[in-house]
Amino acid sequence: MSQLFVRTAINFSSCQQALEHIGQEMLAKGVVHETYPSALIEREANFPTGIALESHAVAIPHCEAVHAKSPAIYLIRPDTPVLFQRADDDGEIAVSLIIALIVENPNAQLKLLRRLFSELQNPKTLDGLLAASDSELGELFRKTILESEPCAQV
Repeated sequence: MSQLFVRTAINFSSCQQALEHIGQEMLAKGVVHETYPSALIEREANFPTGIALESHAVAIPHCEAVHAKSPAIYLIRPDTPVLFQRADDDGEIAVSLIIALIVENPNAQLKLLRRLFSELQNPKTLDGLLAASDSELGELFRKTILESEPCAQV
């Protein structure tokens, strides 16, 4: 099970500043290797993670599993949206929720990404995460994303 770290009431002037913050925080928490901060920034430059959803946008920055010591998720809800490069084209998108993934196992990373995409497609889920109080955000994320039952395959 991934450790979940949550941060609200923070502002970033750029995507770069947000990624640097994530790198340093995860290093301080001991869940990543020294190589993680630069690997995260490099991967974001080559494979942007800004994703437009129905009414909001999210970013899901991550890098290769070799940089992780233990699985974790760093959920950040900045006070003002942060511009990230879009994953699907060259433009930028204002992101309201940043979900940094630290995964040791590439198969687990793929499963987690699928679960995230699936759950975040539901506008109620994302609206709930954006409206939750600072103290409720982590528990709501855990219940709606990490512990929800995936829909049965047809």
